[in-house]
Amino acid sequence: MAEDNLDWLIKWYARHCDGDWEHFCGVKIGTLDNPGWQLTIDLTGTKLESMPFAEIRHNYDDDVSWWTCYLRDNAFHAACGARDLTSVIGVFREWAENTQ
Repeated sequence: MAEDNLDWLIKWYARHCDGDWEHFCGVKIGTLDNPGWQLTIDLTGTKLESMPFAEIRHNYDDDVSWWTCYLRDNAFHAACGARDLTSVIGVFREWAENTQ
């Protein structure tokens, strides 16, 4: 069975925990009031830190299933509809796996 995106992100986070990184960096998942999710993954000290990523917008005008992903302030950011959290984690996963 293929590993799902959330399990993959958990392992990605754990690989970067070294006693220091997780105190200043890490992964943040929160909610939006429209409703939806926000995801921030700090890339400081990772192999992705200086890698390019082109902003992605998917179904951005839809009320239910939409997302946007971009880099800002040395972090991967995503915002998405209430059912799309695993999709934006998948965007990060695909970029991370194809960049390293």
